This record gives sequence, structure tokens and C-alpha cells, in this order.
Amino acid sequence: MTLDKLKRKTPAKITGFSCDNKDLETRLREIGFAEGDNIEALHFGLFNRNPISVRLNGAIIALRRSDASAITLELVESSSSPIDIKSARVTRVA
Repeated sequence: MTLDKLKRKTPAKITGFSCDNKDLETRLREIGFAEGDNIEALHFGLFNRNPISVRLNGAIIALRRSDASAITLELVESSSSPIDIKSARVTRVA
């Protein structure tokens, strides 16, 4: 899967780059994209889903959809689990 196909608020991990243009790959690496980084799509623009706003290791970055199509990903299962209210304990601090 590529970054331009990632659904909003879906956590993923960068696995590499799939572009013939080495200048684009170099530019993406200089911005901070690297294999193994955690990424999440935050917002897509109104016109043709362009630009794309992403959270990359805590930083928010906007990039063109055509540039995002060069970044390959694998989905990551969300580590947050819902809280079971019935089994939750209340701790009071005096």
C-alpha cells in the first residue's frame, strides 16, 4: 500500500519507497521519511485529496498526493484497546 491510499487515522509503518525518481526519494528522506517510521494520515485536501497532512513520528507534515504515492507502507494494529468500564477500578489519593 502507498501513503496516498492510506485511510484517515489509520496507523502504518513506512516500508520503503517505490519511485524511479531518486531526487524525489532523496527529498522525502531529507524531510524525515525513513523505513520503520510510524505514520498516520490526518487530513486530505478538498480537491483530488491534495495535499495530504500526515503525522510522522509526532511531527505534522503536508505533502503532495503524487509524492505520497512514492511511499510504501504496511498497516500496524492499533495498540490502544477500549477500556472496560465495569472492570475499571477507582483509586483515590488522599
